[in-house]
Amino acid sequence: MKRLQDKVAIITGAGSGLGRETAIAFAREGAHVIVCGRTQSSINETVRSITSDAGSVIALRADVGIEADVIHVIRTALSEYGKIDILVNNAAIIDYDIVAEARLEAWEAQIRTNLTGPFLMIKEVIPTMRKQQYGRIINITSALSSNGAGGYAAYSASKAGLETLTRTVAEEENKHHILVNTFDPGTIRSSMHSTGKEPSTVTPELVQLASLANSGITGQLIVAGQTVNVPA
Repeated sequence: MKRLQDKVAIITGAGSGLGRETAIAFAREGAHVIVCGRTQSSINETVRSITSDAGSVIALRADVGIEADVIHVIRTALSEYGKIDILVNNAAIIDYDIVAEARLEAWEAQIRTNLTGPFLMIKEVIPTMRKQQYGRIINITSALSSNGAGGYAAYSASKAGLETLTRTVAEEENKHHILVNTFDPGTIRSSMHSTGKEPSTVTPELVQLASLANSGITGQLIVAGQTVNVPA
């Protein structure tokens, strides 16, 4: 049997890059995938990639920083499939700006998408996962969460906050068999990075985290290439 057979997975930021490749990988492993993104044409392209391989997918245009959009995603997933097993918080934006010259609107936009967005997605999906007594949540982070690179204060702060949110929710929800981990893929070729490794090189590790047994790890930061001994 495929590792994610009949699981229902929501993936944000699925219109390109790591989000798209994760959606494709999950569908190939048997999951019903809900792909979310702010640009309809981009998520439609992800859908075409999945359906061409006979995968199960629906696309929802959504801004994770808008609560009404998040609620719509969760309600639609439940209406279509009756459950939600996996959430991958991948959506993120980045804007270079040193603190002394930073624009408040740029700071707030990055915090809203990169931290408030995952908070809203997790908050809305938890009641369903508690009812199921099952859930796997993967939050995508970056090494910038800890290295404080100049020019990336908002992005770095948002990812540091996301890692703390991960540990908090992992502790709160462990008794409901909801496992919550953070994954750092390293530098991935995407709209934010013109160089780096292909996103498909790390999707096997995301499949592994999405298919953990109830005794699996939770509240951990996993760096790409270091998940060989993760129990599944």
